[in-house]
Amino acid sequence: MCAIFGILGEYDGALARTALAKLSHRGKDHCGVVEKNNLFFAHHRLSVQDLSSTAHQPLIHNNILLSFNGEIYNHKELREELRDTFNFKTSSDSEVLIAAYEKWGVDFVQYLRGMFAIALFDTDTLFLFRDRLGKKPLFFMNDSSFRFASEIKALTPFLQKKQMNDDALMSYLSFLAPTPPHTFFQGIQKLAAGEYLIFKNKEVHVKRYFDLLDNTPNIITSRDEAVHKLGVLLEESISMRLDSDVPMATLLSGGIDSATINAYALKAGKKLQSYTLGYDTYNKYDERDKARETAEFLGIENKEIIISQNDFLTASEKVLDIMDEPLNDPAAVPLYILFENIAQDGYKVVLSGEGSDELFLGYKQYFEFLDIEQAKDLKHKNWLKNYFKANYSPNREWEHYKRIFNNRLLFRTSGENFTDLQKNILMKRNVKDDQALKYIHDYRKRFELSSHTDESIWYSYIDLNIYQAENFLTKLDRMSMAHTIESRTPFLDHKLASLVFNISPELRYKDQIVKSLLKSVIKPHLNETILLRKKKGFSNPYMEYLINADKLKLIEKVNNETNMFKKNELNKYLSTSNNIKFKHHIWGLYILSFWINKHFL
Repeated sequence: MCAIFGILGEYDGALARTALAKLSHRGKDHCGVVEKNNLFFAHHRLSVQDLSSTAHQPLIHNNILLSFNGEIYNHKELREELRDTFNFKTSSDSEVLIAAYEKWGVDFVQYLRGMFAIALFDTDTLFLFRDRLGKKPLFFMNDSSFRFASEIKALTPFLQKKQMNDDALMSYLSFLAPTPPHTFFQGIQKLAAGEYLIFKNKEVHVKRYFDLLDNTPNIITSRDEAVHKLGVLLEESISMRLDSDVPMATLLSGGIDSATINAYALKAGKKLQSYTLGYDTYNKYDERDKARETAEFLGIENKEIIISQNDFLTASEKVLDIMDEPLNDPAAVPLYILFENIAQDGYKVVLSGEGSDELFLGYKQYFEFLDIEQAKDLKHKNWLKNYFKANYSPNREWEHYKRIFNNRLLFRTSGENFTDLQKNILMKRNVKDDQALKYIHDYRKRFELSSHTDESIWYSYIDLNIYQAENFLTKLDRMSMAHTIESRTPFLDHKLASLVFNISPELRYKDQIVKSLLKSVIKPHLNETILLRKKKGFSNPYMEYLINADKLKLIEKVNNETNMFKKNELNKYLSTSNNIKFKHHIWGLYILSFWINKHFL
């Protein structure tokens, strides 16, 4: 893992270096800078492959400059294919990118298997690439000069004035994180997963080079064939991500995702040190017992990290600073503490299980939504339509049936938080029904124009692009890189994801078992106890901690100064802080209030 940073156009060298320094946590092994007239091209390196100085970046070859953040897992195969056309001087995956670009041009990205944010400057043209599933971040701004960076904090010094982006605010309230291209800072944008940017002659063009919907549906209709092919690709994906020249660890919860990664790692001959989180006074959130059982079954060493309320509160302010902008995921705080401990033990690479739930329908609500979808075919539903129009409940189930009886899009990501009507009631502005659809409109349009028709594929598609890429992967990247740790996610291999989109969708849900296909794949490697466990998720006592520490007052304080929300409605939410249905809403308001208080008050 690394940090990339650059400026095309006029710049102040001192300011550029100050901004670059804000990314030093992403790579402490080396900092490289190419500084020319109207060009500042830089890189912070975390050495994982080819630890020699010859692999330092930016790499320079003829008229080409490269700054690259990530890992290309098939770089050795590509190197063999490119040997006849390129004289390699290192064993790094970075040099392979330049060789691939020279042979295939911009299409070189189609040959890569990995996670990446790539900046490649060729003569007078800059190309920026974000990987297919959004594992690595890439931000940019274009005013008097064009600037790009791995994190927002390296771009804010160039803002003439900090202004909140209203689209980021509204999409955050709806979907837990700002949706691409928006960030909370007006003037700073981000690439979406599977996109690349061309900057030439002071013009910016953003294009898409990968879309899971391009994979043909229903190629595989046999369950046995699906299980076999998934097993082969999953084993291959995990094995590829075990290649490292530095110490590697893994996360271990009580679920099957982390158990699967560890089981296949063992099969590949790697016994990894695993880590599990626990809480000192809130056992209902604790998965240590289940993780311990899994570790004992697999025969691996597992270290338990125990978090107290003081640990959580002390870390929370650091986390909110690290994130740069609001992200409504309370799991970021314990994850930060977990990576802090992993770093102290000397590990620089960690395997994690993100993406499995979205690919294999691991959330119970997927099945609930598929069931609700059937109500749209009711012949006599006008009275139900009128009933839901005339009555209101703040519970999201009411909103779901209202949508289905009004022929509106039902599923809008697993991370949907505030509905438009909830925002309209809470905020001092008019928020029209379905206003939030504009933030996922392009994704839905692509789905409707594709050859895919099963709504479960839509669930996976929008969740991988928004819920996963902009929420979970953002959290994982920032919390791991805050401690200079590279996080690898084997389930988010694009070939594995593409295979899932080739499989008949019904094979994932017709038996009404969550992760049915994955459980069949991993059955030979795990016992029934592990396979039959109910999903717990990465839950933690964040609301109890906020209440005990009297932190929720910040929401009222900030609202008194911004007048953003109606006081009576805001108090209704705060009064239900112990209600599980609205805990995420309140945490989201707290994070937003913290950020506004820091940057604007």
